[in-house]
Amino acid sequence: MNKIVREFYPVSSLPDDLKAGLDEDALVRIVIEETPEDRSGSPETMWAGYPDDEEASRPVASITEVLEGIRLYKASHPSTETEEEVVRRIRELRDEWDDE
Repeated sequence: MNKIVREFYPVSSLPDDLKAGLDEDALVRIVIEETPEDRSGSPETMWAGYPDDEEASRPVASITEVLEGIRLYKASHPSTETEEEVVRRIRELRDEWDDE
């Protein structure tokens, strides 16, 4: 299977259907891969790695929702170490490199 990769490709050089939603002055990375000749594969193998309809239709979480989820996780999973213990351990790990 052939693959072409172009780094820093100007959006202005793209066809109209590909540059929709992109800034005209931006640079993009283009990856073009040839599809296999044999397209007789089952839908399970042809679409492997792509989200199913249920996954694709799930709404994207806003940053506020993500931060709230992190806050709730941290509240329900408290640290078992004090801040001083964490700092001490980090310093020990850092100092290991100084000894070499």
